[in-house]
Amino acid sequence: MFTGKTLLITGGTGSFGNAVLNCFLETDIGEIRIFSRDEKKQDDMRKALQDDKVKFYIGDVRDYNSIASAMYGVDYIFHAAALKQVPSCEFFPMEAVKTNIIGTDNVLNAAIAYGVKKVICLSTDKAVYPINAMGISKAMLEKVTVAKSRTVDPEKTTICCTRYGNVMASRGSVIPLFVQQIKSGQPLTVTDPNMTRYLMSLDDAVELVVFAFKNANQGDIFVQKAPASTIGDLAQAIKELFHADNEIRIIGTRHGEKLYETLLTREEMAHAEDLGRYYRIPADTRSLNYDKYFVKGDEQISYGWEYTSHNTERLNVEQVKELLLTLGYIRHELEDWRG
Repeated sequence: MFTGKTLLITGGTGSFGNAVLNCFLETDIGEIRIFSRDEKKQDDMRKALQDDKVKFYIGDVRDYNSIASAMYGVDYIFHAAALKQVPSCEFFPMEAVKTNIIGTDNVLNAAIAYGVKKVICLSTDKAVYPINAMGISKAMLEKVTVAKSRTVDPEKTTICCTRYGNVMASRGSVIPLFVQQIKSGQPLTVTDPNMTRYLMSLDDAVELVVFAFKNANQGDIFVQKAPASTIGDLAQAIKELFHADNEIRIIGTRHGEKLYETLLTREEMAHAEDLGRYYRIPADTRSLNYDKYFVKGDEQISYGWEYTSHNTERLNVEQVKELLLTLGYIRHELEDWRG
């Protein structure tokens, strides 16, 4: 489906964008457009790749005309541009609104106007039962995406979401922090050792994107099943890999953090489709006929369960170490550490 096609990646210089780019460079896709506002990262990427397939567009999803100027001739979009640091969004929530919500609306409107065949929007587990501004803005991204999908002919433009748990070693995540603390001889700062988080690799994230490109129906949200570990076990696993004796210091839960993350709500599980490795959450296609909301309910919701990092497969320290060693980042850091 990608032969000779044009793919646009918003936020293409970030961790997700880079991973998707590297995956599609190995295919016979015709052109990949990197859209982002960071000219330095674009310049670094241009010099590193030196690939004529890759075209660079400076712009900001907050500006409709800016994103629309990159749309002509595009077949597929992977929308990864976002503000995703929890503390940053807590202190500047309107910035999260502008990028994560209004920016998504701009991308979708431009995609529809230019006849893009398929748009995949990136969401996060923090959008489920959100308690922080980043999660709330991503939850609204999903709502905007599903609402927009109701108004579009799927034969012309298909719109869907992928929802991820924590991606290991992505920029700003806890694994690079622990590695840096080990190398500088500092204590490993653990918020709560019993806190659990999903563990996914960037390769897992890309596979979910490709699955969504190939299998999405209008308005679908796709979730990949993933194992989890406690933050205490993750810190211990990294210490053992590096043969380090750094202290593990408990600092307490930070602003906007949860004890565990959720990838599917109880309400979503009541009608989600289990595809083996993935869940598909079909769009709610009800209209504004309010009678349907009050006259007929769904008993499954009352007795269902949500899918969380507390009740998914739990990895022990040895299993976490095995998983970490599959990451190129960890292998590189270990080689550097050992000299």
